[in-house]
Amino acid sequence: MITPCFCRFNLIKDCETMTQAAVLQDDASRLTERPKLVISQHRQIVRKAKDHLARYLIRVGGIGVILAVTLIFAYLIYEVVPLFKKPDLTLVQSFVLQTQALPDSALQNVSANKSVPATFSLLTDERAQAAAVMNRQGQLQFWQLLPSPTLATTQDFKSQQVAADPENDRRFALYAAGKLSVVEVEFKNQYDSNAVLNVRPQVNQPYGDVPLTFADIDTQLTALTFRDTLTHVWAIGQMDAQQLVVQSWKKQTSPFGGKVSLKADRQFYLSPSLASIQNVLMSGDSRWLYIISPTQGMEVFDLKTNPVQLYAKVELGSNRITASQFLLGGFSLILGNDRGQVQQWMPVRDDNNHYRFSKVREFSLGQQAITEVRPEYRRKGFMAADLAGNVGYFNTTAEVELFKQPLHSGPIELLALTPRGDQLWVLGGEKVQGYKIDNEHPEVSWKSLWSKIWYEGYDHAQYLWQSSASSNDFEPKFSLMPLAFGTLKASFYTMLLAMPLALCGAIFTAYFMAPALRTKVKPTIELMAALPTVILGFIAGLWLAPLVEQQLPGIVTMLVLTPIIILLSAFLYIQLPQGLRQRIPDGWQPLLLIPSIIFAVAVSMSLSDPMQSFFFDGDMRKWITQELGVGFDQRNSLVVAFAMGFATIPVIFSIAEDAIFAVPKHLTYGSLALGATSWQTLVRVVLPTASPGIFSAVMIGFGRAVGETMIVLMATGNTPIMDVNIFEGFRTLAANIAVEMPETEVDSSHFRVLFLAALVLLSFTFVVNTTAELVRQRLREKYGSL
Repeated sequence: MITPCFCRFNLIKDCETMTQAAVLQDDASRLTERPKLVISQHRQIVRKAKDHLARYLIRVGGIGVILAVTLIFAYLIYEVVPLFKKPDLTLVQSFVLQTQALPDSALQNVSANKSVPATFSLLTDERAQAAAVMNRQGQLQFWQLLPSPTLATTQDFKSQQVAADPENDRRFALYAAGKLSVVEVEFKNQYDSNAVLNVRPQVNQPYGDVPLTFADIDTQLTALTFRDTLTHVWAIGQMDAQQLVVQSWKKQTSPFGGKVSLKADRQFYLSPSLASIQNVLMSGDSRWLYIISPTQGMEVFDLKTNPVQLYAKVELGSNRITASQFLLGGFSLILGNDRGQVQQWMPVRDDNNHYRFSKVREFSLGQQAITEVRPEYRRKGFMAADLAGNVGYFNTTAEVELFKQPLHSGPIELLALTPRGDQLWVLGGEKVQGYKIDNEHPEVSWKSLWSKIWYEGYDHAQYLWQSSASSNDFEPKFSLMPLAFGTLKASFYTMLLAMPLALCGAIFTAYFMAPALRTKVKPTIELMAALPTVILGFIAGLWLAPLVEQQLPGIVTMLVLTPIIILLSAFLYIQLPQGLRQRIPDGWQPLLLIPSIIFAVAVSMSLSDPMQSFFFDGDMRKWITQELGVGFDQRNSLVVAFAMGFATIPVIFSIAEDAIFAVPKHLTYGSLALGATSWQTLVRVVLPTASPGIFSAVMIGFGRAVGETMIVLMATGNTPIMDVNIFEGFRTLAANIAVEMPETEVDSSHFRVLFLAALVLLSFTFVVNTTAELVRQRLREKYGSL
């Protein structure tokens, strides 16, 4: 009886003890879990802080990228906008000349009812601080224009005829009683004691003070033409309406002191068939003598023939010619007529090496007769004025009318430009008005940048880029079409080679290749992207280009034979016994192609010389040039395709391979489980799913090719031509900027056009990338449900 009670008591006691122990244990566990809970909460706080910081940094980085791209665009636009700024004229000062108009009987009429003004020429210095005014009787006046116009000195040469050199209108020929004197107006810059610049005009006689005997005549000339070339001095006098006398003097330089003297050289007479003569002009190379009639057109004499012969007679149209002058360089003629039109004419060589004289372009000033044409000193532009007081500013290269506005209430008789082209002086009656011109880039227009232009010396309109030359009368050619074409050409041939290799390699590596082999192949190909492009360009230019030229048959054979041998090797592999093929681990089969590729390359290169001797008479390059009429440059598009393909393949391969490898495996397994073959699964499941990434890889590779600089700079001839021929070179926008930017003058037209090229390149890549992103999003929406 005692034992059960005792046991019950012990049981109750044990339960209480266990309960107390459980309570103590629970309290202990709570005490131990509380620090863990605190630590967990602390980690959550830190994690949230990191998430917020990461989100903030990513947001700031994204905004920074957008801001950086926007600033780049803004800066490029800032540099480009001045190219298309309209010219602005501002009246700065005016003064009145004290001259008398010559009678109509003394000189030929400019147009009906208007006499030729007494003032023959108006010149200013670079800064328009002083002016020289020559009238048709040889009276020379010097004016100080600053601070206010003041007549300084007057010098009278008492000449019967005055003529100025078209290329250097500060050099005059003065004729009187059979004697010819050559004088030159010079503006000397001098600084006074206060370091203030003063301009002092003076008259020099570059060939001495002894007058030249002109053709042994002492008759009154009705007109005089003067031309001072590098080796000769020419004078053409009009004796009457049917006869001209031409005299040349050869320049001789003294070995003592370097003084230049003149020695009589040629003398002959010309009898043009024109009833009346408006002007006589000699070209800059002293070959062509243009005799212009107001109504009968123009006769052109070739002065290089002996005796001098009439070369061509040119019809100038039904309108009356009222003004004529050479454009800068003495190659193109500018003719104004009585209908307010101004035409550019120049000699053009045809296929038979014979010159024809063609009208290149035409501008319109108004409805009144053109009274004056004044070319610029340093650009292919000119000013024209008419009887109504209108003045127009035109540029022949850009084929653009820069401005046209009335500057005088009556007929404008004379125009003068400062050598810098920043000031215009207009003479109407006896009043001279000076205008400041704000026009820094007249030779650039949308047409000159993107359309065909008929440049001087060419037989038709072309797209040309030639930004500089050795002569001062150079016509700049700023067409961006050859550069844009070269950029697309380089990208096309690069992608034609790189895209199939990179995509096929990415597909096989991600889908078929053994994982162990993939871990070696993928990093190796990606390592190729780390090779500097300057090294690739150096190797391509100095080693690959000569190799391609010398072994061209072998290179072409290799491109054809290598795929054939690879397919043949695959066919032979399939024919092997199954037991033998099973010894090769699945996914390691590409290693078997290495000997086949080496064999194909070796066979192709060994056949190069025999094929060249048998089929191409020992020189395939010569055969291509002569027989096919296709140009061949050593550094051509084929070389660039190899070199840039080597640089582009890693980019396309890496991104495309990652996209294909990232396709979920359950899609592949599900397709295979439903009975599809590996190829069907690849084509219908894997590639559509990975298509956004593959498309991004192709677009990034294309952008890489478009923006490449060093390879195309070193592996091509950098010739800005438009030819799809793979054996010809090209010039890209990026390479052109790299070559010419260091040597261009800051803020010049050339400088800003290069910035425009950069803007075009950036805009092109921006449009391509934006379009690629839109297409990628569409592909993701379309195949995202797989």
